[in-house]
Order: sequence, then C-alpha cells, then structure tokens
Amino acid sequence: MGSIRIRQLILTAIIILALNFIQITSLPILSTSQSGRFLAEKSTNVSDDTVRVDPLDSFKKYRGGYDITNKHYWASTAFTGIPGYAIAVLWLLCGLVYGGFLLVKRLCCNISRRKLKKRSPCHNQCYLKPLLFAFFLTILAITATGLALGGNAKFHTRAKTVIDIIIDTADEASDTIYKTTGAMKEMSISLRDVDGSTEATRFLTSTSLRLDSQAADIAKQASKNRRLIDKGFKIVYVITTLTISLTLVSVIALLVLGVLKFQRIVRILIGVCWILTALCWLFFGIYFFLQNFAGDTCTALKSFQKDPYNNSLSSILPCDELLSSKSVLNDISVGIYDLVNEVNVNISRSYGNIVQICNPFSPPPMHEYQPLNCPSTAIQIGDIPHVLRMLVCPDNGGEETCNGGILVSADYFNTVEAYSTSIQKILDVYPGMESLVECGTVSNAFDEIIQKHCGPLKRNVRMVWRSMVFLSVVMAALVVVWASGARDEKNSRSLGGSSVKPHCSTSVTADHALESGTVKLAKDESELSEQSLDK
Repeated sequence: MGSIRIRQLILTAIIILALNFIQITSLPILSTSQSGRFLAEKSTNVSDDTVRVDPLDSFKKYRGGYDITNKHYWASTAFTGIPGYAIAVLWLLCGLVYGGFLLVKRLCCNISRRKLKKRSPCHNQCYLKPLLFAFFLTILAITATGLALGGNAKFHTRAKTVIDIIIDTADEASDTIYKTTGAMKEMSISLRDVDGSTEATRFLTSTSLRLDSQAADIAKQASKNRRLIDKGFKIVYVITTLTISLTLVSVIALLVLGVLKFQRIVRILIGVCWILTALCWLFFGIYFFLQNFAGDTCTALKSFQKDPYNNSLSSILPCDELLSSKSVLNDISVGIYDLVNEVNVNISRSYGNIVQICNPFSPPPMHEYQPLNCPSTAIQIGDIPHVLRMLVCPDNGGEETCNGGILVSADYFNTVEAYSTSIQKILDVYPGMESLVECGTVSNAFDEIIQKHCGPLKRNVRMVWRSMVFLSVVMAALVVVWASGARDEKNSRSLGGSSVKPHCSTSVTADHALESGTVKLAKDESELSEQSLDK
C-alpha cells in the first residue's frame, strides 16, 4: 500500500508540473490588436499620465499609456521632438532661399560688374572683429561637439546594457523551460524502466517536446530581437557620431581656410556646415524623444515593481495570467510536504528516530521551498537510493551478491529509486518554475535596471540633446558670421580687381594724384604760351 501511495502522489505531481508549464508557455504572443484590447481592459485600473498629441489621430490627445505595441504611443512620443524637427526643416528652407538669392544675384548682376564703382576706404581692422567672433564661436562649437560625443557614447553604452539585461532575462526563462523539459525526459525514462510504457511516460514525452518547442521559440525571438535592437542602436550611434565628427572637422577647417582666404573652399564649407546644422537640430529632436521614451519606460518599470499584476506593462508581460498557475505550484508543494511527513512517520513507527527524510517545504500554511532548512542528520530525497543500497539488498535472482542488509524485491527497490529520483528532479526545477510563475525573473531584471541604469540613462540622453541644442545654436551663428564675411570679401574682390588685400584707399589716392598732375601740366603749358606771345 505504501508503494502505491507513493506512486500515485509522484504521478500526480509530475502531471501537475507538466500541466503548469503547458499553461505558462501556451500563452499567445500578443499582437497589436490583442495588446490594445488588453490595455483597454486594464485602463480602468491603471493610472497613467502619458498624455501627448498624436499626429496619427488628427493631432488628438493620446491617453493609452505606455504600450510599445501601439503605434499611436510611438507616434505621440516621437512627436515630442517636433521642435528639433521643425527647426531643422526651417533652417534648410532658409538655406535654400539664401542660396537661390545668391544665385539670382550673381546671374543678374554680371553685366554691371564692369561699371566703375566708388568704394569707401577701409582697413584690415574691418575684418578683425568678425574674425575674432568666428574664432570664439569655433571654440564654443568644439566644446559642444566634445560634450555631444561624450554623452552619445555614454548613452549608447547604457542603453545597450539595459537591452542586454532584458534579452538575457528572456534567455533565462528559456533556460528554465529547458531544464524543466530535461527533468521531464529523465523522469519519463526512469518511469518507463519501472512500469514500462505507461500513460505518464507518454504524457511526459509529448509535453517535454512541446515545451522544448516553446523554449526554442523564446530563444529564437530573443536572439532576433537582440540583433535588431543592436543594429538599430548601432545605426543611430554611428550616424550621430559621424555627424558630430564632421561638424568638428568642418568648423576647424572653416576657421583655418577662412584666415588663409581660400574663399571658394570656404563657401563650400559654409554650405556643408549649413546642412550639418540642420542635422544637429534633427538629432536634438530625436534625442529629446528618446529622453521621453526612457522616462516612460522607467516609470512603467517602477509601476511594475509596485504591482506586477496590474500596470502599464500588462499588455506585454501577462503576469496576472501566470499568477493563476501559482495554485498549481502550491498543490505540488503541499503534496510533497505531506508525502515526506507520511514517510517520516512510518519510519519513526517502524524503526524509531534513527533517520529522517529532509522535508524541503516549510509547514503550512506557507509551504515555502526551503531545502537548506533541514537538520544535518536528515537525508535528502535525492540521496534515498544511495542510503537504500547501504541498508537493503534487492532480490534480483542472484545476479548481485548481497552482503547483509534487508532483502527486498528488485521491483520494489527499483520503484522506490525511480520515484525518489523523480521527486528530486521536480525539486531541482521548482525554484526556476516558481520564479517564472511569479514573474520573479522579470521583476529582478527590472529592479536592476531601476536601481542602476534608469537614472544614468536619463542623464546621458539629456546631456546629448542639450549639447545638440548648444551645438546647433553655435553652428547657426557661426554659419551666419562666415556667410556674411564671405559676401563682404567677395564684394571687396569685385571692386578691387585682383587685389586680395582689403585696402581700398590706395587706388583712389593714385587716381587723384594722376588727375592733379595732369591739371598742373596743362596750366604750366598755358602760361608758357602767353609769355611767348608777349615777347
């Protein structure tokens, strides 16, 4: 009767274990429509102050909360960077208008260039102040590029760390399922060797195959998402770094070539800097949007820590669905606890307190898994086969020599060994299974992100967009200064012929002297003629 009781309890625990993991892994991956429905169901209980203008919904307010599966959330959050986008477009339009104006002026005024124009005298001091101002702005631009590059590198590193934590959590969940299926396969083999082809072994085999498929799908999705996210972050990081680096090189080259008066190259660099300034404004908008997204994410993670079963992440992390499986885990813990207690009582009645089996669960009503809470003299469930081999001798028809010990049937010995080993395998996967059901793995990962990475992540992205604003303003002023200087230099060249120097008083003085000398020579000739006539 005792062996039948043990067999029934173990089979029940195995089937409950398998059904529990089927329930966990058979949860469908929520599509956009499903997440929207799920979020609508939760919206009455979840408070979320994410209210933004949604350009995809006729610029109405989006009030759906944090939901990365909803395109309206992404549109409304990305729209928060509209100041940067708008200024970038406006700056480009101004550049096109100014360039068109210069082109028309050049085409229309070529004929009038041959006319004599009077110029006001000027000196080298005319260009000293703009040059000093350009030098000062160049120093500011170099400083801004350094801040932007540093902030961008820190943000990229921190964001990649956060993504790695999330993906590693998915991999951990996959590994937990693989460990469970491995235990199921070993239990199936053990039970088949004892009972032959039974319903339990067939069920365990089919269930383990299904769970393996689910675990493989999780691992595949995690690997795919890691590649996509890494690629996206790398593209943003490389483009941003390249833009800032080109800006740094351009402003330095503009200063050097401007001082050396390579005017044609300077005009080309002004156009390049104009485009780079527009890109800087664009990146300001992008990183401002990323700051809002990072803030939303950290707020959602904190909400998850307070209530994992009713928050704005419920549309993608259905912990309340998994919570319903906790009662199944409780049935397993209660069953094993009662079974071990019953075995210990029988041992005490028959043999006294010579030995006790370690009960890995605490007394009711908690039934917490505490495998290290046993006395040092207690036998672990997994060690029962080893202890039995020292105390009993299986009757296997004389195949083995039995040196003392209690003679028992081989079938009984093999049954006890198989079921004790099966219980131990259940206990081995129990902590991971409990953490998965209670969303403990996810909660631990989120806690690490909140405690170690949320604050620095938001500071880094804030540093990037602020430095981009600073750089954009300085670049705009610098481009205006150099464009104005190039225009004045061009006018000076058109009026002064091939002379490069800004002195304009030299030719005027020469013309005046030539005119004075001619008048004086004519006057002298007239006086000489009058004197000859008088004579």
